[in-house]
Amino acid sequence: MTAVVVIGAGPAAHHLAARLAHHGHRGTVTVLGAEPRPAYHRALLGSVLDGTLDADRLTLPPLPPGVALHTGVTVTRIDRRQRRVRTGDGRWYPYDVLVLATGARPALPDVPGLTEAGSMAAGVRTLRTADDVRPLPPGSVTVLGGGMLGVETAFALRRAGRDVALAHPGPHVLDDWLDATPGELLTERLRAAGVTVHTGVRAVRRTGRTLLLDDGQVLPARHLLVCTGVVPEADLARAAGLRVERGVLVDDRLRTSDPHVHAIGDCAQPPGRPPATLGSAWDQADALAALLSGAGTAPYRPVPRLLRPRIHGTDLAFTPPAPVTDEDTTVSLSDPARGRFARLVLRGRRVRSAVLIGYPRAIATVGRLYERSAEVPDDRLALLLGTTGGYAADGPLPEDAVVCHCNNVTHSALAHAWHEGARELPALARRTRATTGCGSCTSQVQSLCARLRDDDTATARSDAA
Repeated sequence: MTAVVVIGAGPAAHHLAARLAHHGHRGTVTVLGAEPRPAYHRALLGSVLDGTLDADRLTLPPLPPGVALHTGVTVTRIDRRQRRVRTGDGRWYPYDVLVLATGARPALPDVPGLTEAGSMAAGVRTLRTADDVRPLPPGSVTVLGGGMLGVETAFALRRAGRDVALAHPGPHVLDDWLDATPGELLTERLRAAGVTVHTGVRAVRRTGRTLLLDDGQVLPARHLLVCTGVVPEADLARAAGLRVERGVLVDDRLRTSDPHVHAIGDCAQPPGRPPATLGSAWDQADALAALLSGAGTAPYRPVPRLLRPRIHGTDLAFTPPAPVTDEDTTVSLSDPARGRFARLVLRGRRVRSAVLIGYPRAIATVGRLYERSAEVPDDRLALLLGTTGGYAADGPLPEDAVVCHCNNVTHSALAHAWHEGARELPALARRTRATTGCGSCTSQVQSLCARLRDDDTATARSDAA
């Protein structure tokens, strides 16, 4: 019997506890969360901000019986010698295995006026918790930061009909991920959506209603959303004497420098430092649950995935940037008049990196090839245009193919829900949450419905014959 204690009750912790139960873990599982509510789908907060989802719909399914969930409690100390943790209410929780799933906190730039007496100033918010996406008062909104969250937020607010300005120090938005051509194309898409974009500028000071930039411009800032990155929540681990760099260092079995302590999700820094995404957190939870329950012995290996910002109506996907060498071949397709761009970097016949804007079928196809390290077809142009026969995005999907990346909904989960009676898109959305994030999977879900309906019709005709 093994006592597992998990610090943190976000999506990574929730998935770990559910998978431990799935694997028949022998022992207790205790989850300690600082927020007053159970785990919810943090990645979809933007959909609450733009009004397409109600906050209550973000809540993840209840944890299995036998998992002890304590919300609204803060862990203040890890006693590694006696293997126990202490919470703010004075209680101690003993463990055989401790898992840190403490997530990350917003990184605040050093700009006077963002905080007052150690708290966020009136009218200033970060976007990390469900409380942060409570309804905004009327008026224009300024977004500080043009990274992934800033871009998603600006698009979401415009979709909700807000006047939005965005200020970013880089030459174009998402400059940490995209180079000039796709980055400038995405910046223009923001402007075309109605967002006033200021690039190459830094915030100098916020007063009550304005934000001063270093080029002298003054933006309205009665409502200011700060989207300037995150910092792994590693203070607790550092205080306990665990090895910490940016995040808590873990090996390929997700162990920290103490073999009785593991870390997953945003707070962890695994070998290779893959992007801190919900998908990678779930992969880590899957791997750790199998290891702790004895259901598997394979070390954690990051799963390569296309990154897909949750931007309704803008088909955008890319891999983490990788340097191009003499061994690589670059295939690109540019259509600026229609706001489209695609570039693949191939090593041999496998995708090493990719950027795709405005090619939804290619995104689905390239995503599958990249995740499986499968060989690309000879006709690379057809691949980008989504017309490659067996490789095409509208062809049959593997059972484990992820259709909705926002909610990690697979082809098999959608097919099961369809056969259980969810025959139309709204019913499938309610049952599986597919299409309720960025919406970019809507056409694939509709195609799946049509294919399943045709299969049923063909079966019925065959039986009748």
